[in-house]
Amino acid sequence: MKSLDTLEFDARFARLGNAFSAVVTPSATEHPQMVICSAEALALLDLPPSTADDKRLLQLASGEWHWPHIEPRAMVYSGHQFGGYTPRLGDGRGLLLGEVRNNAGEHWDVHLKGAGLTPFSRSGDGRAVLRSSIREFLASEYLYTLGIPTSRALCVTDSQTQVWREQRETAATLLRLAPSHIRFGHFEYFYYNQKYTELEQLQTHVLNDLYPECLTADQPLAAMLSAVVKRTAETIALWQAYGFCHGVMNTDNMSILGLTFDFGPYAFLDDFKQAHICNHSDNHGRYAFNQQVAVGYWNLTALAETMTRHLPVERLQDILDDYADIQQQAYLQAMRARLGLIDKRASDAALIEKLLLQLNNSAADYTLFFRRLGELPVAEALTSMADEFINRAAFDDWSSEFIARTANDARTQEQRRTQMHAVNPLYMLRNYLIQIAIEAAEDGDYAPLHQLHQVLSTPFIEQSGCAEYAQRPPQWGKHLSISCSS
Repeated sequence: MKSLDTLEFDARFARLGNAFSAVVTPSATEHPQMVICSAEALALLDLPPSTADDKRLLQLASGEWHWPHIEPRAMVYSGHQFGGYTPRLGDGRGLLLGEVRNNAGEHWDVHLKGAGLTPFSRSGDGRAVLRSSIREFLASEYLYTLGIPTSRALCVTDSQTQVWREQRETAATLLRLAPSHIRFGHFEYFYYNQKYTELEQLQTHVLNDLYPECLTADQPLAAMLSAVVKRTAETIALWQAYGFCHGVMNTDNMSILGLTFDFGPYAFLDDFKQAHICNHSDNHGRYAFNQQVAVGYWNLTALAETMTRHLPVERLQDILDDYADIQQQAYLQAMRARLGLIDKRASDAALIEKLLLQLNNSAADYTLFFRRLGELPVAEALTSMADEFINRAAFDDWSSEFIARTANDARTQEQRRTQMHAVNPLYMLRNYLIQIAIEAAEDGDYAPLHQLHQVLSTPFIEQSGCAEYAQRPPQWGKHLSISCSS
């Protein structure tokens, strides 16, 4: 194992130079304290769990100290926000502190959110607050347990530094990890500013360091776009299968690696509502749950436009045309697993859509429906949940179809339960649970947050004394509308 002083660095992005980022010294918060730290994320850097108690980690995460031989950098990029183009965005409060290479040869950006003002802060103060930092920590670590590609969160710190949002709050920081923090918006920035030399530098960097398998293709850039389309489609397919609403799918929040990235007003569905909007700033529902697949395609189209100087539009369109089928097949694969279907049939898409229609018009909980479906034999499970569906006759019709669909399943019920429970969590990251943990943390009590994180670290396994985390939310906690403000 290593320590913070013995990590190996490889400044791949920093070597691109000042056209891509600005050197910024972090602005330390006052009287910082460690709120929570992920041992699993520490391990990505070959750091032992005991690092969570290392004073040096607290200094790094609060902006008081950084590696002396490395210059922290704030990235510049642009992007389409709610469909409108913003010419320059950039890391307004985040800094790339270092690029670590671990013993397995993996590359991990160490990125500090809430590090203070940068040249790209616009009207912001360069700070994050405790509630938003806790939300991102929990979301990224939980999505990882579900097998959904995501950035990772290493730790959160709080402080006595005061900031103003809708009310006075304390400044917090989040130390997060990702193989790269490059976004679609990086490409847009250089393309729309006609900085074509830098755009080609960026393309070369992404090819060489993030998609080296594409270098041997006849058209490496086309192969790279195809890989980005595939990763993005597969990630969004899993969002849809598990009821995850991102809430702010601007192109500057889209990872070039297809990671779930830049958590803000996200939510997991409680009751299944196709048109659920989790961001109270999204007045027109652009980023509603049932719009995420289409928005993913729109964003990929914006990325493809930045490649029109190097590839024919027809070739780019051919690549983009693969998106819908990739997304649909990945979605069907995930949903078949959640439903306990062990083979593929052409009729499965229609069967799933019928179920979602009934869920959308029911009082059933989306997460618990799948969990309970695996708990008992098929017919018994469906009967036990039937009263939660408003249109009982329609649900009974669907149940009959589903029972017929599973008639040839030769597994024992125990085998079926084991396989279904392995993909259907019992414990879901619900906004009301997050809110309870945040309110306690704001009062200086971090125990509820630690307990929630511990439970969610193994969400598929029933844990003794944790029944309250598997309950449906109270009425006040359903479909909370979350602000982008952080």
